[in-house]
Amino acid sequence: MPFHPACHSYEPVTIADRLFLDLRRAILEGELPAGKKISEPELASIYGVSRGSLREAISKLENCNLVTRRPNIGARIVNFSIDQLMEIYQIREAMEGMAARLAAKNMTEPELSHLKTLVARHKDSMANLERPAKNDYSQDADLDFHFCIIQGSKNQRLLTMLCQDLYDLVRFYRMRLSPAFSSTAMQEHELIVQALERRDGEMAELLMRYHVRASRDRAKQRLEAMTPEELGNH
Repeated sequence: MPFHPACHSYEPVTIADRLFLDLRRAILEGELPAGKKISEPELASIYGVSRGSLREAISKLENCNLVTRRPNIGARIVNFSIDQLMEIYQIREAMEGMAARLAAKNMTEPELSHLKTLVARHKDSMANLERPAKNDYSQDADLDFHFCIIQGSKNQRLLTMLCQDLYDLVRFYRMRLSPAFSSTAMQEHELIVQALERRDGEMAELLMRYHVRASRDRAKQRLEAMTPEELGNH
């Protein structure tokens, strides 16, 4: 299963592991532009690794959906697509809605307390106009919020599918769209937490679905307004 920092405690063991993390960060932070063709000789030289380790790392990136590979063409960094973005949000709406319903039943009190603390800290940071550095993908409070609820569902298959198939792509888009987290979205988070505290699974699911749809619409508007140069497409 591909590594996702929110899902696993991960310590790189091999050269390929370390290279995977380095390349993954470079892709998410835009150092390796969207759509860029991967040159194995160039990257092997830059990172001082063997072609074998590089290919292993690229395979891990492919499993995370950050790299695509086509016969006779080779590997490329994933490109931007409104259609792909909409598909991601459609899946998130259904799966995270289900996760919220299950979390209302299965989250422990300490997990709920942690979620409330996370929301409160995020709200305070907004009030103080404190935002993470644009390219610090490890400090994504919104995804942490969603992850906590998915984890609280206690459905390991759901957790695996979201982490493996979606969340790196979600970060890939988010890093370039750079949306400001709105007060409306914060209110949506707070309402979801209240439904979870009441153990109201039906309401938690409805609120989560609404929240993800609203996020989808904001992301689509931002993506449609951006130029290829802003997106970094090549």
